[in-house]
Amino acid sequence: MHDADRRNIVVIAASAGGVTALQTLCKGLPGDLKATIFIVQHISPASRSMLPAILDRAGPLPVINPREGEEIRSGYIYVAPPDRHLLVKPGHVLVRKGPKENRIRPAADLLFRSAAVSYGSRVVGVVLTGTLDDGTAGLLAVKRCGGVAVVQDPDDAAWPDMPRHAVQKVAVDFCLPLEALSGLIVRLSREPAGPRVAIPQDIELEAHIAEQEMLAMIEENSGNSIDGGNSFAGKPSMLTCPDCGGALMELEDGPLIRFRCHVGHAFSPATLAAAQGETFEQALWMALRTHNERIKLFSRMKESADAEGKTRSAAKWSAAMTEAQGHIDLLRDILMTSRIPSFAIL
Repeated sequence: MHDADRRNIVVIAASAGGVTALQTLCKGLPGDLKATIFIVQHISPASRSMLPAILDRAGPLPVINPREGEEIRSGYIYVAPPDRHLLVKPGHVLVRKGPKENRIRPAADLLFRSAAVSYGSRVVGVVLTGTLDDGTAGLLAVKRCGGVAVVQDPDDAAWPDMPRHAVQKVAVDFCLPLEALSGLIVRLSREPAGPRVAIPQDIELEAHIAEQEMLAMIEENSGNSIDGGNSFAGKPSMLTCPDCGGALMELEDGPLIRFRCHVGHAFSPATLAAAQGETFEQALWMALRTHNERIKLFSRMKESADAEGKTRSAAKWSAAMTEAQGHIDLLRDILMTSRIPSFAIL
């Protein structure tokens, strides 16, 4: 069987608990695997990633952080570098600092979507342990382009949110414990790919946005597709992007609702709610600081009024201090004793 006829493009998403899970997965893969593995593991953007070295020691396959334009080689594992999206194109990879998706870079949804557009039914998407829901929209794209959807059993995951959400929103083909996934990948890589399907226009357009193709962003915002048809631009959400302040459009992606702004930042409802919670908390701390500064100002003005014998003015500044102190007490109570509202995937 020719390589182009097999399921030999494997994209994997992992977040919290992912390093240990990926070590187990790589350990179970054979050295003669006739497939290419691409991994997004959420990591700090500021630190040098040791993940390739860790995974290289875990199993027989070579593991690297790829460079922009690097050729795709069978039997290799490519890991997204810190603060860079890893995208799959026919025969090579892109390593881009494009718009964040779900407030992260690298993001699994972008990797999955790019692979689905480039390789269609040859793609196997795998979602492992992690928090929130990165990977779900990408796994749905893999399915819509004819690929295979695989999820770690949520009951087996150290952090079940990512696999659980994927199972809830995507008609997955396999939901297995971690120990069984290496063998499944080997088996799928030896099977013929499914029939080719037409790549949905909305998935292709979003893949172009990830590559920082401004034409795609213009087409999305204008409501016109590149070929003159209708785009997937969605409808105004009356919400703003927490990353840039731009207007968010609401996108309906099958069972999923997502949001994207005009420069490309994208959010699931869970991630958007978490971002709004962070913004709300930051606003409360700013208000607390402002009221503390107001008390200092009011105190200084009261001292000046007292020194000049202006009793009524001094009383007004004193009342303003009391009011500001009441606001401070309320804000401290909210910040110190209350949980800032956020969204948790049920």
